Amino acid sequence: MRRGLFAVVLAVLAVLTFFPERYRAAVTLTPTDPSSLGLGAALGQLGALNTVFGTQAAVEISLKIANSVETRHAVIEKMGLMKRLNFSNETEASRWLEKNVSIRALRGGIVQVETFNRDPDFGRALVNVVTNEMRQRLGAIARRQTAYKRDILVELVAKADDRLARAQTAYDLFRRNTRFSNPSTAIDAIGNRIPVLQASIKAKEVELSAARQFATDENISVKQILSEIEALRQQLAQFQALSPSGSNSLGRVVQQSTQSQKLERELALATSLYYNYRNFLAGTTVEDLTSTANVRILETPFIDTDRQLNKGPMILFILILLLAGAIEFYAMRPPVGTRREIA
Repeated sequence: MRRGLFAVVLAVLAVLTFFPERYRAAVTLTPTDPSSLGLGAALGQLGALNTVFGTQAAVEISLKIANSVETRHAVIEKMGLMKRLNFSNETEASRWLEKNVSIRALRGGIVQVETFNRDPDFGRALVNVVTNEMRQRLGAIARRQTAYKRDILVELVAKADDRLARAQTAYDLFRRNTRFSNPSTAIDAIGNRIPVLQASIKAKEVELSAARQFATDENISVKQILSEIEALRQQLAQFQALSPSGSNSLGRVVQQSTQSQKLERELALATSLYYNYRNFLAGTTVEDLTSTANVRILETPFIDTDRQLNKGPMILFILILLLAGAIEFYAMRPPVGTRREIA
């Protein structure tokens, strides 16, 4: 009777180990960022290359988001678990979801979402919804961070635009006052006339020396050369004057060139800041468009082909089998004192 009882119990547990059959539904994924999608060059030019999560481990963040209460509530609503599994409130449904859906990290930065259920279609749909909701939550975080970044950039672009307008107005006013369409080129041309005049004077002096070999200073040709040399020297003295009030003087050229370079530097800096901030602002649009590109699916939701055993009945089967074996062993070989009493 004892052996028969053990045989019946073990048979029942063996049947319960395989039936009702359970199915393992799983999906594997890895956190990623838009730069790994072939958009690195474009995002780098727009200033949107860095991930909003900084240097934090993407796997830990993905696990935290997937196991969050908000994600579970969203999954409960989208799967209709309240009606489907007859839960009285969302707390019970959330506890069931936390217990029956396993989200864990594997080697190589891989995240696995799995569940065991008697309905394979339900299990596959459940892990798919959890994965999609995790992606949406990560995207929402990225978009919030991008919105904060955009607000700052809008303010910076407005300030840079005002600065550029002031710099352009000051530069245009300088051009009107000096009558130079291109101040740098015009000022350089004025400054370059000094060595030209010096070379002309030397050439005239050589010509004068040659003329004096055949005529005196009373000669008309010699007087003409002397007057030309005097005129060139007067022009050279005018250009070499250090007073900034003189027209086309060296002092005026230095003053105007210094002011022109200052205005051009301010204009170049304001232009650079404006266009850089504007490119960064355009990059926030790209960040929004790629905010959901935060998860790379390695294996779409699938049903494991291996037979899934019911662990509870299987453990009981092993324990009772060991107990039955121990009892039978004791009955076949009782202790020494017990043998004497039996004899």
